[in-house]
Amino acid sequence: MTVSRWIGAHVSAAGGVQNAPLNALELGANAFALFTKNQRRWQAAPLTTLQIDAFNSNCLKANVAPEAILPHDSYLINLGHPDPIQLDKSRQAFFDEMTRCEQLGLTLLNFHPGSHLRKIPIDDCLALISDSINMALDRSSTVTAVIENTAGQGSNLGHSFEQLAQIIDKVEDKSRVGICIDTCHMFAAGYDLTSEQACQASFKQFDDIVGDKYLKAMHLNDSKTPLNSRVDRHDSLGEGYIGKAAFEFIMNHDATKNIPMVLETTNSEIWSQEISWLRSLTREEE
Repeated sequence: MTVSRWIGAHVSAAGGVQNAPLNALELGANAFALFTKNQRRWQAAPLTTLQIDAFNSNCLKANVAPEAILPHDSYLINLGHPDPIQLDKSRQAFFDEMTRCEQLGLTLLNFHPGSHLRKIPIDDCLALISDSINMALDRSSTVTAVIENTAGQGSNLGHSFEQLAQIIDKVEDKSRVGICIDTCHMFAAGYDLTSEQACQASFKQFDDIVGDKYLKAMHLNDSKTPLNSRVDRHDSLGEGYIGKAAFEFIMNHDATKNIPMVLETTNSEIWSQEISWLRSLTREEE
């Protein structure tokens, strides 16, 4: 029977992208996230045919489907940058990230939406982000742009479901845009996840405002800071302010079937145990 829950972690691609699926295999994962280039640099050497072939071969070895892989773009990119020169630089870099995903045969690209840097109105920044997504989708063909919700630190946008919906509203090709919900960010932004009842209410808000059809991925993290702290600090599952109930709810929520759900928790040494624990929470037959 087809496995409906794809669980993994954001693994290292040190030494080349081809090593990421092997690192996922060691964890017993059937999903993973990775950076396809150094996330703290603008430039990167192009992917070679050897790297691409080895990546695809190792994904087969690890038994991870392309749809279960969640590449993350560079932290330097700001698709809502108020400065036109920096905005253009971010847009070019984002398109390069899309190109790398297409070369690897991947279907998703996860990114933080952007920041107004307190220099332009929020609505203007959200419109720039939508425009940036449109430009990247126009120049590519197979990758879905997956917007990650934020914790709302500083001037970062995308922390409210309303802001995420506003970005999507102005994306022309809605078949190639979606959301990655990070549980730590969601909680820090003010959406309660501390009980099954709280999760039902918060995820209903997401469905009502954004729509479950746009949920394309998840980052599973506990939070070192309290509800509505607006501070992004990840913790191991069940060890932070969110607790364990949220993860049992998520592992049995209809909208999380057949999407990559990846750990970014603080202790990579226990990722394999966390993956096994998450699998144990799933009640339906697989």
